[in-house]
Formats: sequence, C-alpha cells, structure tokens
Amino acid sequence: MCQKASKKAPLEHALYQLYFDPDMERKNVAQKWLTQAQTSARAWSFCWALLSPDKIPEVQFFGASTLHTKISRHWSDLPADQHESLRMQLLSHILHFSSGPKMVLTRLCVALASMALNLIPQAWSQPVADMVRAFQPQKPDSEDGSGAKAPQDPQSHCLALLELLTVLPEEFQSSRLAQARRGQLREALAGEWAVVCPMLRQLLQSQDSSNQVKEKVLRCLSSWVGLDVALGESHELVQDCFTALSNPELFDMAVETIVNAISQPDCQRYVNALVNLLPLVLGLHDQLKTAAQNGDMETSHGICRIAVAMGETHSRVLLEQVDHWQEYLALVNMILFCTGIPGHYPVSETTSSLTLTFWYTLQDDILSFEEDKQAVYLQVYRPIYFQLVDVLLHKSHYPSQEEYESWSSDDKEQFRIYRVDISDTLMYVYEMLGAELLSNLYDRLGRQLMDPQQSAVWQDTEALLFGFQSIAETIDVNYSDVIPGLIGLIPRINISNIMLADTVMYTIGSLAEWLADHPVMLGGILPMVLQGLVKPELSVSSVSTLKRICRECRLDLGPYAQDILTVSQDVLVKEIHKSSQCMWLMQALGFLLSALPAEEILGRLHSLITPHVQQLDTLAQQEPNPANKQSIIHILGMLSSLFTTLDINRQTDGLEGAASPRLTPPQSTQNPVVVVLQQVFTLIQTILSKWLHDSDVVEAVCGVFDKSVRTLLHDFGPMVAQLSEMLGQIYSAFPQASALDLARQMVHIFAGEEHHISNIRSLIEVLTSTTLNIFQQGPRDHPDIAESFMHLHAQILKRKPDLYLSDQLDVKALFYCGILSVKFPETPTVKAASMFFTEFLSRCKDVPSLGDVLQRDGKLLTETILQAVGGGSPRSLTEHFSEVLLSLNRHCPALLSQWLKETLQTPGFPSAQVSTEQKHTFTQQLLREQTNKRRVKEIVKEFSLLCRGLQGSGYSDY
Repeated sequence: MCQKASKKAPLEHALYQLYFDPDMERKNVAQKWLTQAQTSARAWSFCWALLSPDKIPEVQFFGASTLHTKISRHWSDLPADQHESLRMQLLSHILHFSSGPKMVLTRLCVALASMALNLIPQAWSQPVADMVRAFQPQKPDSEDGSGAKAPQDPQSHCLALLELLTVLPEEFQSSRLAQARRGQLREALAGEWAVVCPMLRQLLQSQDSSNQVKEKVLRCLSSWVGLDVALGESHELVQDCFTALSNPELFDMAVETIVNAISQPDCQRYVNALVNLLPLVLGLHDQLKTAAQNGDMETSHGICRIAVAMGETHSRVLLEQVDHWQEYLALVNMILFCTGIPGHYPVSETTSSLTLTFWYTLQDDILSFEEDKQAVYLQVYRPIYFQLVDVLLHKSHYPSQEEYESWSSDDKEQFRIYRVDISDTLMYVYEMLGAELLSNLYDRLGRQLMDPQQSAVWQDTEALLFGFQSIAETIDVNYSDVIPGLIGLIPRINISNIMLADTVMYTIGSLAEWLADHPVMLGGILPMVLQGLVKPELSVSSVSTLKRICRECRLDLGPYAQDILTVSQDVLVKEIHKSSQCMWLMQALGFLLSALPAEEILGRLHSLITPHVQQLDTLAQQEPNPANKQSIIHILGMLSSLFTTLDINRQTDGLEGAASPRLTPPQSTQNPVVVVLQQVFTLIQTILSKWLHDSDVVEAVCGVFDKSVRTLLHDFGPMVAQLSEMLGQIYSAFPQASALDLARQMVHIFAGEEHHISNIRSLIEVLTSTTLNIFQQGPRDHPDIAESFMHLHAQILKRKPDLYLSDQLDVKALFYCGILSVKFPETPTVKAASMFFTEFLSRCKDVPSLGDVLQRDGKLLTETILQAVGGGSPRSLTEHFSEVLLSLNRHCPALLSQWLKETLQTPGFPSAQVSTEQKHTFTQQLLREQTNKRRVKEIVKEFSLLCRGLQGSGYSDY
C-alpha cells in the first residue's frame, strides 16, 4: 500500500499541473509524462486508485481514460483469467458513478464498450443482456455481485445503462479494426438489437420516463442505426419518435434520430416500413406551416430535414410505389414548400438550402426510367419543376438596398453561395424542362420591361436575368430562338442599381459565344459593357464580360476597337480597377489587338502601354521602397497579362485556316511584342540592377518574358541572345527559381534551333555552375531552386540531351544534386527529381557520359530510393519513387537486379520491420515488371507499408 501511495503522489501532482497550472511549458511536460504513464504496465492498477470517491472529477476522469487506453490499445497485456474481474469492477464503478460526474461515467462506459468489443462474440456472447441485468433495480440489502451496493435511484441507473448502450456502437465505429473482425463484430452487435429495441420502445412510451430518459433513448437509437440495424425490426420505434416532435425539449434530438434512421440506404429493403412512415412525415406539414408563419426557424428547419431525408434517400423506391403516388406527390409538394419558405436566406430562414439536392435526385430518378414510364412521371412532375423555377427565382431575390447593407459580410457571403447553388439547380432543371423554360423566362422578362410599374421592382428583373445567366453559362443556347429577343431587351434595362447591373454584365458575358455567331448584335450590347467598365463597383463583372467578348468575338470587333481601347486606357490610367481586374483587362485587350490588321497593332500597342512604361521609367530612377515595389510589380504584371493573349498568329486559327492577306505580316516584320520588349529591355535591366535581391520583382520580370515565350513561341527568337545573357547575369548574382523556370521555357522552344543553341548552351552552363555551388553549400533552404533545377534538366534531357556532351557540364555532380533532391520532404521537389531521373535513365544509352555515371553511382540511387520508400520520406511520395524504380528496371534491369541484391542484403535496411524473405519477394516482383506502371506502384506501396509496420493495421487505407 505504501508503494501505491508513493506512485499516486507524482501522478496527482502531474494531473494538477496539467489541469490547473497556468504555465504552458509545465502543462506540456506534465502531459508528456502522463501519456507515458498511461502506457506503462502499472496503469492497470493505479487507474482504480484515481477513481476513488475522494478524488476530484479531473483526477477520476484521467483514471477512467487510462482504463480505456489500456483496454483499447494494450488488451493483449492482460491475462485472460483477469477479464471477468475487470468486467465486474467496471460495472461496479459505472453503477457507482451513475449519478455523476457525467464525464467520468461516459469514459467508464466507453472503457466497458471497448472491453466488450475485445470479447464479443466468443468470450462474451450476450453483452447487452448482461448489461441490462447488471442495471436491474436491486433490493436494498442485495449487492451487485462485485461487493458494491446498487444505487437506489432508478432514473440514474437507467440513464447510466442508456449511456453504456449508446457508446457501444460509437466505440465500434471509431475503433481501428481489421476488415474481417469489423464484419464479425457488426453482425454480433446487430444481433443484440433484438434486446435493445424493445427496451428503448418501452422507455419511450412509458408515462414514467422523464424527458431526460427519453432524450437518452433517442440518442441511443441514433447510435444503433449507424450499425445498419434493420428498419423492418425497428420502424415501430422510429414511429414512436414522431410523438416526441411535439415536445419542445425533445424536438431537436427526435429530428436527429428520425433523420439518421430513415437516411440509412439499407432502409430501401423495407418498403412497407417506409410506406408506413410516409403518413407520419406528411402529418408534420401543418406544424411546418405554423412554424414558417411564426418565424420559428428551428422547427421548420427540423421538419424540413425529415421530409428531405425521406424524399431524397428513398426517391426511387417511393416513385415505384404506384399505389402510393399521391402520398409521395404530397411529400414532394411539402419539400417544395420548404424550398420556398418565407424569408431571406440566411438572415430570416436557413431551411430552403437543405432541399436543393433533393430536386437533383428526383430528376435523376425520373429520367432514369424507361421511356414509357418516364412520360407518365414527367406528366405529373414537370408542372412541379416549373413551380420550382418560380420559387427558386423568388428565393434568389436580393432584399432592398437598405436591408442588404445592414447584413453582415458573413451573411452576404452565405447568400452569394446560396445563389450559386440555386444557379446550379436551375442549370440542372433545364435538362428536364428544356427550351420551354427559356421561353417562359423570356416572356416574363418582356412583360416586366414593357410595364413601367413592374420594371420599377429591380429585384424581379434581376432574378429573371439571373435565371437566364445560370442556364446560358453552361448550356449551349446557340440554337435557342429567344436569345435574339433577350439581346434586344437588355439595352432597355435601367442599370442604375448596382446589383441589377452586375447581373446584366454577367448575363451578357454568358452570351459571348452566341454573340460570336451573331456579330451584328454586338453594336447594341457593347456600349452597356463599356458603360459598366467605368464604374468601380462593377469592376469584376464588367471586366470579365469584356474579356469574354474580346476572346470569343475578337475577329468582329474591328469597328468597335477604338471605343474599347479608349475607355480601357482611360480606366487604367485613372486606376479605377484593382490590380487583378487590371490584369484581366490587359488580357482582354491582348485578344482585341491580336485580331486587328497587322499594320495597326504596333501603333495601338504603343499608345496602350506608353503611359505605364513611362511610369515604370520614373519608378526605376527612384530609390527602392515598398510603395514603388508594388507599383513596379503591378505594371510588369499588366505587361505579362497583355503578352499572354497578344498573339497575331492565333487569328488564323479563328478563321479555321482561311487565308487573309492582312493576317500574316511579311516575314521581315518583327512581332509587335518583340519590338516592345526590345524597346523596354534597357529599362528592365535598370529595374533589375536596383531590385536584384528582391525575389518578387525578379519573378515579375521573368513573368513578362515567360508569358511572351509561351505565347510567341518561335517568334520570340530575336530576344533569345540578349535574354540568355541577362538571365545568366541575374542568376549568377542572386539565384532564384523564376530564372530557372524561364530558362526551361527557352530550352523547350529553342534548344532544337541551330542558330540559338550556342546561347542556350552558355546559359545552361552558367545556371548549372551556379546551382551546383548552392548544392555544395547545402540546398535545404532552397527547395524551390532544387525543384526548378530538376525540372530544367529534365527538360534538357528530353529536348536536347547532347548538351551533356559539353565538358562544362559536370554530369556526376548533377546526378548527386538529383540524389539530394530526392531526399527533400517537399512533394514538388521530390516529384521534379523523380522526373529528372526518369529522363536521365532513358538517355543513358544515347549519351556515354550519362551511362558512365549510372554505372558508377546507380547503386547509390537505388539505395536512396529504397531508403525513402522504407520510411525515410513521407508515404505520400511513394508513387514518385516507384516511377524511378520502374525506369531503372526498364533501362538497366541487370544492373538493378545486382544493386537490389547488394543493398537489401544489409540487415535492417531499409527497415527492421521487413524480413529477408519479404525483401526477396519485393525484388522478384519488381524485376518482373518493366511496363506496368500501376502494378509497380502497388508493389512499392505494399513494400513501403511493410517497412513502416502498417500492413494490415487499418492505416494502409489512409
């Protein structure tokens, strides 16, 4: 006993530190020590001392938690002859703590539940019956068999029993179990439902049961339905739950339980039970209407959840019950009422959003029937879907401007997401309603705009346009006969209201492809877009719409180009738009300029960018400061965006190969983008001289050239020499990943061209030499450079492997850089290194210097990859390592066989968890696969799990 007391003191001291000491460091030390104590063999005994009645609840809780830890994780440590006494002790303590504290009682129940899962079914065949028996009220002088007197408060021990029965399925669901054992336990527990169900029903129906007991019954049922217990055996209990909905104290729990019970897909096997529940759900309609009228959001929300669970989970089954079609139709109408429930989401109602996925499900099920049957259902349900469209458009209405401004930013964001969901639903519903839906919307819009009284309510117009836009955004409306009329109506709309104007812009944008096929209509629409472009509050919608029009209709914008450029230049100089919208606008203008006559492009390009280049020149003369930096990055970003889309060769694609003399400039004429880049090159060098050590500015500069190379391709040729020289200089002075990425683009485009190869070779030699120095000094702080360097050399190997014939490129050092990069924890770097080695191995036979390095250091590569697979790197990277192993096997199988044998014969490598036999099996399996990528991934993944001791643990799925 003295020894126990001495052990108890430091434990309690550590617990007091954990719970009450304000010092976080001491708390952390205590927690670490206590965690170790829980795993020790002593924990089986000291936990009972901590559960002593004289201890504070926090100490008792730790005792109960320790019991659960020991039972769930160290069960095999306990001899089988002690199982019965442990069970009796646990039951005794649960009875003792039945009146509280609640947290201790729950942990003890979880511990007993965990014990039951270890013993069922062989060593404990009827756990529920035994538990119920242990909690039967005893006579005052009787004992429960463990020496402790049973409590005399029937309510307390009833609640304790219900707690125990509730946590039993929960502990099963949360436990990590092998699949076969999980199936065995699920079957055994489902068999226990025959004991649990009648007892729950009796307690729920009893007049003597308190609300507390009834709530616990509902919670217990909710827990058990998670085990897929048969609805056929419990539908009467579920029916009883509906009576609890009239009790405000039980309402929330009753809703949760009913929804859980009827949401089990397995319920569809019990059609009669479902049909019997349907009238009970319909019987809630009056309660729902009353709640909606009174603004009782909680009640309407709960009833809606029940209706949707019934309608959505069992839509197909209930549709097929033709004898009950009117009841299911009534349920659909009940859900339609929920969709259109009064109030503005999410401020005065939160119910309607619950119903949207139901309409998808119902439509899918109706359209999945064979044609004859489908026609009958469409006759019944198409009118409801037209009603649904009206309801959804009404629900998408903005409140008044004044009310909307009073909403919090969170409410506004939720409303925005809600409208997106409505938009998706409308788009989906179009599949069922077709062209008639668009005609319906068009007729209503026409009536509204012709009637001054109706058009005064801007929300109605906005909602109809929102409906059009939702459909046109994703459905091909090019053949719709109402779009010309709609385009004619749009200019009649007064866009003084910002939210209406926003939707008008997005609607025009959604019709950009239609306008490309009907360019004669552009004249009536473009002025509205340009009118919106000058308003900061319409920034996103007007700029994105102009970009879509310029992209889709660029070949027909010649007559409007001057107006578009004038307005755009004006808003850019006045800085009306935020930076990201300026980038979009420049992309739009790139599309526009691309399609103009060749002789006009350079002049218009100069007038567009001159104000910004002048500003850049002024900034370049000033001393660096944060404000200047942002302005420089902004202007460089605008140039990048412009050069992303300004492609004079793209116009030919637009004409589907049709020849046009104005589209192809004479070969002697340089690309306008190249002319501009050459003109600003000195300015860019000046900026770099001052900002060379700022990675953001260097990245922005590289971005201008990167976007130009990607767009112009071989037309960029005149810039290669000076850009190669500049890139080499800036990287030597201050290495940055963006320079390597730009070099990779240049290799991709120009490495195959004889007149550029000397510049490319010189650049690669400078970049490689500088990067090798970084690797020698320790590259760990530069994962981005390692990643970009690996990508660069993978590209060289793919496009121009004979660059490695140069004496200036140290192939052996490059190989070691790859080895170091494989060991990085960052996924992108490892992926890039794997790609490098895959390309490297494929070129070894063609380039002798590569083959020599592989012969000498291939074993090191194999060893590095195996070490990573065996636990040296995160499991998520295993897929990339498998690609390197496959490549080794494909290109040098004999060498790989030798290297595997030599490396894997080392004891404990790559992990002490794998046996010699398992390593041999892995080698044989791997060497058999030279083409099947998927199979190699499986082999390597399985070996990785074995190395980490996770095979068959349940972790292998994570």
